[in-house]
Amino acid sequence: MKLKSIATYKWLVSCSSIVLLFSGMAMASPSVQKIKPQEVVAKHLESIGTPEARQAAKSIVVTGTCSVTTQTAGAGAGKVDGQVVLASEGAKHLIGMTFSSPDYPLERIGYDGENISVGFLRPGVRSRLGNFIIANQSIFKQGLVGGTLSTSWALLNLTESGAKLNYEGLKKIDNRDVHKLGFLPRRGSDMRVSLYFDAQTFRHVRSEYERIVAARQGNSPDASAGQRESRFRLVEDFSDFTKVNNLTLPRTYKMQMFIDVQSGTIIYDWLFNLRQFRVNQPLDANAFDVNAS
Repeated sequence: MKLKSIATYKWLVSCSSIVLLFSGMAMASPSVQKIKPQEVVAKHLESIGTPEARQAAKSIVVTGTCSVTTQTAGAGAGKVDGQVVLASEGAKHLIGMTFSSPDYPLERIGYDGENISVGFLRPGVRSRLGNFIIANQSIFKQGLVGGTLSTSWALLNLTESGAKLNYEGLKKIDNRDVHKLGFLPRRGSDMRVSLYFDAQTFRHVRSEYERIVAARQGNSPDASAGQRESRFRLVEDFSDFTKVNNLTLPRTYKMQMFIDVQSGTIIYDWLFNLRQFRVNQPLDANAFDVNAS
């Protein structure tokens, strides 16, 4: 073989090796590979427990301490401590909080399998979170709020719910790789729902709910010009996972609610430190109607 031909051959082999190397890296890279949403869900369910363990949990009651911090533009921040309980049985579930504050004494949201009920801070007045849930009932009815802490968790019965999932790529949360899924309820919604799962363990670590309400039209062009759209965003974070009756559940649960409306901006941060988990504890039939007498 002539020297020129040998040199050309070596150059082609070298180029081919480089192409194969990068092709292999692309194939191995989770950021390039597109995983089906059904695969994410299947691995996620495995991260909670075996099918037998998941089916055996008919009810879950979780209690612990909580705090809420409120930040209002131009008015600083305030913090209140309290207690929290999360209870669920099948598709039914509730979140209840009590605080040592006359302005924010409690938070109670329940779903009895048919209807949503939200407690009042005082006669005729609900909290911002309560109003948000009333206006966007599908996220509570479909078992999204509370994540895996509830037997009604949306991904446990995805076929029955009729919801649709869309894989939206590999993202970063606190410098950690997570798979992002878009969630669309059966009857549709004007709210964007995103679910995030740890890329290594497939544990559910975050949910985001975002809604934008168009600006109202005023009585005149000048009045309309002064209006602006309203933005609502609720974020749930789950961490510090532990084993409970053969189920792996989070012990730290955070919620942040961001509200940006015509009257101003306000941020609420709830922190739940969950310490006691009781599985298959009998629950009263009226427990999930928070306004039942």
